[in-house]
Amino acid sequence: MIFTFVFLIAAGFAAGLLASVAGLASLVSYPALLAVGLPPVIANVTNTTALIFSGIGATASSLKELRGHWHKLMLFVLLSLVGSIGGSILLLVAPASSFEKVVPFFILFAGILLFLSGRKKDVSTAKLKEVHASPQKKWWVSLISLIGIVLVGAYTGYFGAAGGVIFLAILSVITDDRFAVVNAMKNVIAFAGNLIATVIFILKSRIDWLLVIPLGLGLLIGGYTGPIIVRHANIHLLRALISLAAFGLAAYLFVTAYF
Repeated sequence: MIFTFVFLIAAGFAAGLLASVAGLASLVSYPALLAVGLPPVIANVTNTTALIFSGIGATASSLKELRGHWHKLMLFVLLSLVGSIGGSILLLVAPASSFEKVVPFFILFAGILLFLSGRKKDVSTAKLKEVHASPQKKWWVSLISLIGIVLVGAYTGYFGAAGGVIFLAILSVITDDRFAVVNAMKNVIAFAGNLIATVIFILKSRIDWLLVIPLGLGLLIGGYTGPIIVRHANIHLLRALISLAAFGLAAYLFVTAYF
């Protein structure tokens, strides 16, 4: 049991870093719970519960970047929560295994979108940002962007793998904020989504609280550390690395789903 606790604390720290920097916590935390013997659905809901602590740490560490952005952020949070509630309920009705065959394509698309959003001369993302900033000209583009937030919220509530990087990709396209600010907003949105999903899971499913404690402790520390790294990192390099990680995860999930 002591080894399991130490293992989950270490896995939680690594996952917290990935969650708060790239939105890829499930690369570590979900497999770690499977490794200690939890069945997939219980591991999924336990992982979502533990990720709340990463959100607490990341939000506390990102207050500097979030200053002046709360009004816009609350709209994004509200929209993602609507989706997350629907996705969490759907998970309890239809197991996530039924969704595994399309997940790799979502993640691949997010990686491409994130990579393109970092290119200064990329015409498509520049135009999308322009029309989003002027909704009276192209209100339907703004509407599609906001619906996208709802859909990603539903995705994270239902399956969750790389949900953060998909949020990161969308926010990087529809806003003109610095990457550190976008990343901070992504962390708050993910935190809110995990929180509401956990409330639903408490009422409708079973959470292994004994394993939430060590994993959550590691996630709290890693989540707090991540935004500090983003604040001082080479953003273009970091964005490229996150995109490559998303491509790798998409390839891995494609192989496991189809072969």
